[in-house]
Amino acid sequence: MKVQRVAGSLGAEVSGIDLSAPLRAEALEAIRGALLEHLVLFFRNQPLTPESFLAFARSVGTPVEYPFVQGLQAYPEIIEVKKLERERMNFGGIWHTDTAYLECPPMGSMPLAREVPPFGGDTEFANQYDAYDALSDGMKRLLEGLRAVNSSAKADVTRTREDRVRDDGRVGAGIEHVAEHPVIRTHPETGRKALYVNVAHTMRFAGMSAQESEPLLRYLFAHQVRPEFTCRFRWEVGALAWRDNRCTLHNPINDYHGYRRVMHRITLAGDTPR
Repeated sequence: MKVQRVAGSLGAEVSGIDLSAPLRAEALEAIRGALLEHLVLFFRNQPLTPESFLAFARSVGTPVEYPFVQGLQAYPEIIEVKKLERERMNFGGIWHTDTAYLECPPMGSMPLAREVPPFGGDTEFANQYDAYDALSDGMKRLLEGLRAVNSSAKADVTRTREDRVRDDGRVGAGIEHVAEHPVIRTHPETGRKALYVNVAHTMRFAGMSAQESEPLLRYLFAHQVRPEFTCRFRWEVGALAWRDNRCTLHNPINDYHGYRRVMHRITLAGDTPR
């Protein structure tokens, strides 16, 4: 197995490994260690069946169901993330970390490319350790005791899942999920601090109005995706990305109108942010 960094801040491509086969404990430990070091891992040429995809996910975590979209028949933990030729909005097409509006957001997510457009459809990722580290000492002190209110009903992100909820929505998809989490999160495995807000879900600071919160949140939303904190991945069929949702943001770029893009995604259970 070879791990090759793709950018200065985060991201690495992993080669020389077949995820469709059962992996030895040392290989799984090496992959998990690489995730903690690089925050997002990219695997190419992995034509996994739903069975083998789910088996790999179970070997490194606990797959859970997504609250808004039904999973594949017989594989409820695997959802189809797609944009069809006629559609203009892409699923989750905004900077975010997955389902921060849940009490226990997922530790990681694994999208696997099934169909890709002839151009475009890349995904950007941003390192939230670096975003925190780059803040001034005064800003760190200000943010340390703050908690953020996150909602699944924020307008911009709601629009990005309208097509999928209309076509594949689960019962109860109209329910709003709301959760408070620390603005500065400590990663449970590395012990490092990360900025834990995002423009898709974070509404305001706890104990403050949205109007009072807006100036500081606007600054943080711009700061946390500065170019030097990011990497960008070009998808191809059979490519898989495993991202650590506890310390990264991601943004699927919506620049391929008129073409189809289909991913299968598994989400792995996490813990309550501290």
